[in-house]
Order: sequence, then C-alpha cells, then structure tokens
Amino acid sequence: MADTDVKAAVAEGGEAAPEAADEVPKKAVDPDFEPEIIVFACHYCAYAAADLAGSMRLQYPSNIRMIKLPCTGKLEVIHLLRAIEAGADGVYAAGCMEGECHYLKGNLWARKRVDHVKDLLGELGLEPERVEMYNMSSAMGAKFAEVATEFTERIKQLGPSPVKPEGVSPHAAAREALGGVAMPDEAQPAAAATVQEGNAE
Repeated sequence: MADTDVKAAVAEGGEAAPEAADEVPKKAVDPDFEPEIIVFACHYCAYAAADLAGSMRLQYPSNIRMIKLPCTGKLEVIHLLRAIEAGADGVYAAGCMEGECHYLKGNLWARKRVDHVKDLLGELGLEPERVEMYNMSSAMGAKFAEVATEFTERIKQLGPSPVKPEGVSPHAAAREALGGVAMPDEAQPAAAATVQEGNAE
C-alpha cells in the first residue's frame, strides 16, 4: 500500500491492511514426526503418578522415556543439557507439588535449574520451550498422562531438535550423565502398557 493510501485510510478513520511481509508463516508440522522426549521423574510423586496412570488404563504417547530420580533436586543443569546435546527433542522434569517435596526444597531447586537451562537454550538460538518443569502428586495419574500428551504436542509443533546427532540415544546419554544418581529401572511403570494403541516400549 502506498504511503498516500495509508494516510488517506487513517484520515477516513479506517485502518490500513497489514502488509503481507508482516505476516509470519506458520511452521509446517510433519505428521510422521515422533519426538524423543526424556522425563526426569521424582520417585515419590511423578513416577508413582505414571504408575497410577497405567492402573487407570489412561493413554499417553509412547515416545516418553522416563528416568527415575530419588528427587528432582538431584537434577543438575548439565543433565538437562546433556539430554538435549544427545538429541532429545524435548526434556521435562516432573516433581512433587511445591511445598510437598520429600526432601523439603528439591523441586524448587529443580525449577530454578530448568529455568536456567531455558535461558541458556534461548541464548544458543534453540527454543526454550523444549525444556519444562511440572509438579504433580502421586495421586495425579490423569495429570501425568495429560502433561505427557500436551508436551508431546508442543514438541511436534517445534519439530525435530536441530542438534540431533546420528546414532546416539538421548535416554542412554542422559542416564550416563547422571552416573549413580538415577535409580535403577527394575521395570517400567504400568503406564507403559497403556500407551497409545496399546504398544509398550
């Protein structure tokens, strides 16, 4: 629109139509993209909530890979970054409700570390939305399934991680970075048997 036309529209009390250049095109979503998502879950709350989701026969995406921690307070910045570096498309920590941590302030420390990683990703040119922190109690099986589904949809919108290397397992790399902090996987929670379409990992 010419400058004189803009002035005329304003003079008549109308509004100039936005220029096409100002319109931000929406990112195309690949329907075949299945993101790799790592969940650092508190043993007492989020992991128990996942177990409850299974007992309730609730469904959530099968791309969720959990690492059980005694407390999310054990989660350090380097653990989150290592998972992203190894190619995880999204990472989130799931801890106790605020004020109800079994180790008093572990989940509060975890939230600060997650927020710090979000800032670091932004500075590196990566989407901060690839990392998140959630709080839930052991009785919130439905909340666990809801969070897993919503976070997966968020990552699908963002697309694959731009730093995904070939032949590297984000889950294995994240667990290795944790060293002896992660609790052993004696078995996946019952929720693994009720993932979408009934396919276990």
